[in-house]
Amino acid sequence: MSSTIGEYLRVSIFGESHGPAIGCVINNLPAGENIDLLDLQAFLDRRSPARSSLTSQRLEPDALEIISGLYNNKTTGSPLAALIYNKDARSSDYSQTGRIIRPSHADYPAHVRYSGFSDMRGGGHFSGRLTAPLCIAGGLARQILKRQGIHIGGHLEAVGGVNDKKFSSTSLSLDELNSPLQYELPVLDASIIPPIKEEISLAANDGDSIGGLIECAVIGLPPGLGDPIFGGIENRIAGAVFGIPGVRGIEFGSGFEGAKYFGSKHNDSYFIADNKIETKTNHHGGILGGITTGMPLIFRIALKPTPSIRKAQQSVSLDKMEEALLEISGRHDPCIALRAVPVAEAVAAIVILDSILISKGYKL
Repeated sequence: MSSTIGEYLRVSIFGESHGPAIGCVINNLPAGENIDLLDLQAFLDRRSPARSSLTSQRLEPDALEIISGLYNNKTTGSPLAALIYNKDARSSDYSQTGRIIRPSHADYPAHVRYSGFSDMRGGGHFSGRLTAPLCIAGGLARQILKRQGIHIGGHLEAVGGVNDKKFSSTSLSLDELNSPLQYELPVLDASIIPPIKEEISLAANDGDSIGGLIECAVIGLPPGLGDPIFGGIENRIAGAVFGIPGVRGIEFGSGFEGAKYFGSKHNDSYFIADNKIETKTNHHGGILGGITTGMPLIFRIALKPTPSIRKAQQSVSLDKMEEALLEISGRHDPCIALRAVPVAEAVAAIVILDSILISKGYKL
């Protein structure tokens, strides 16, 4: 099923951007896990719209409603189902475009794949709105992992031409991992917030949008998690990450930059610290042969500029089968990377928890 991820921990996402509700069903959550609903809602709030002048002004409270699988704030072992009702969908914003294909959206391939029956209002099931239930599942997984000493965090590494500093690759502390949460924007270096705002505002005022990079890290992971070849942790994270609308690329550790190195520079030398084997550098990003090494797991994702822009664009009318000019109105994020940081964390949490459960012998 294309809207389901996980091998043992199975997460299914459902709904459309302008439908009555969106949500998820999670199978095989361990029973008896305490869930802090206030903490979960706070995690969801990090990706909610209309919390900044730099994001979409769609007024969605994203209030969580869990309808099964939780009793007295503890998981029951049965499927956990959660809903978020759409409160501020404005489908009239899309009536003006008629059946003109929106460039860089899924409109055309979805039209072909589903014979014209897909609900594409606001992007439908392809919309970034569907990352909200993804964050429900990821937020639950984060809480369970945290009790096992495994922590996940992320930050905006770049927006346009403005770059944040990177996470410490070998000695990443919990304080550093969580430090972006203290700022208005999720960055490590607060001094870059004004220029990021300026980059986004310039694009938005010009009826345009801009892309961004996100760095995500996991600390506290034990070595030996994952499988070789097609079952690697990188494979599984990458497969899940591309379920986030707008993602165009992913890299682990030194990534593409590492292709420029000599082997003597790129190889990570081993040493012993506190009776544990570690590496002096971490170009491998915490994974070798698809299996975790115990070093911080670090990956970066690239998000494209939001395709919904006010600038006039050349396209095609499906009804008339002729070229047409498209002008998009409505409420859209000028930089989707701003709200995607917790989504990257959520995806990592789902994959890591699933992998840990499998390593403990849980199987379908």
